[in-house]
Amino acid sequence: MDWVTGFQRALDYIEAHLTGELDISAAAREAACSPFYFQRLFGILCGMSLGEYVRSRRLAEAGRELAAGDGKVLDMALKYGYESPESFARAFQRFHGVTPSEVRRGAHPRSFEPFTVHITLKGGHIMDCKIVEKPALTLLERVEQHTIVDSQNENTIPDFWTRAQADGTLEKLLAQAPDKTFVYGVCYGNAPSDEKTFDYAIAADCGGPAPEGFRRTVIPAQTWAVFPCRGPMPKAIQQLWHRIITEYFPSSRYEPTYELDIEAYPDGDMSSPDYTSEIWVPVREK
Repeated sequence: MDWVTGFQRALDYIEAHLTGELDISAAAREAACSPFYFQRLFGILCGMSLGEYVRSRRLAEAGRELAAGDGKVLDMALKYGYESPESFARAFQRFHGVTPSEVRRGAHPRSFEPFTVHITLKGGHIMDCKIVEKPALTLLERVEQHTIVDSQNENTIPDFWTRAQADGTLEKLLAQAPDKTFVYGVCYGNAPSDEKTFDYAIAADCGGPAPEGFRRTVIPAQTWAVFPCRGPMPKAIQQLWHRIITEYFPSSRYEPTYELDIEAYPDGDMSSPDYTSEIWVPVREK
């Protein structure tokens, strides 16, 4: 199954299960990836979190049904997953700008149509990528758990890097690394047991025992797609991720393994427009 078909099947599953409890794991299976990576890709592609999208679709459908006179406010609250009419009414007013009662009396609710996947050809931009066989990496890591709920990771991970710079974590990592070429940001998509959190590590490639507060992890030898990135962090890396997902993988003969990914940062001014870094994605042939 190709990437586009899988993601559309996941969107179709969400649309068919707007009422009741949504099983994110089942939606992710339609896209042939882990629940974490499905939600992460959703945020990259759609510009909003999966939770925000589902809330918007449910409230839009509730508004349409109320405007058509198809149900009571209490019925809509229960149907679309709200614990009480009061909590539903507050969410409804934030989204639509009017109350459920006002819609019942003729006010117009807002619409929010379901997403669909389309491939759009845009002319002539070359995407630089190398397929590389890398040996096993032995990483010394400082690890934190982050959440993708409402795209919080887009703020908490840069904050993690800022704290790592201030508290000496980066200095400790580089002091033990024989190859001081890169400091890595490693995103582990399948590590936690739940669907909302993930382990993120700031790491360096080095052996030896792990000091207190660090852990040692071995990344097996495998095939990687390596994408060069140029520009200030974190904006440049976030924009490159969008291009990788929307431009490279839909047309490539490779697909990600959805196990982890690595952002490789050399020493330098990360706020500079000329700063160069890399994204490493483990891949397999389709």
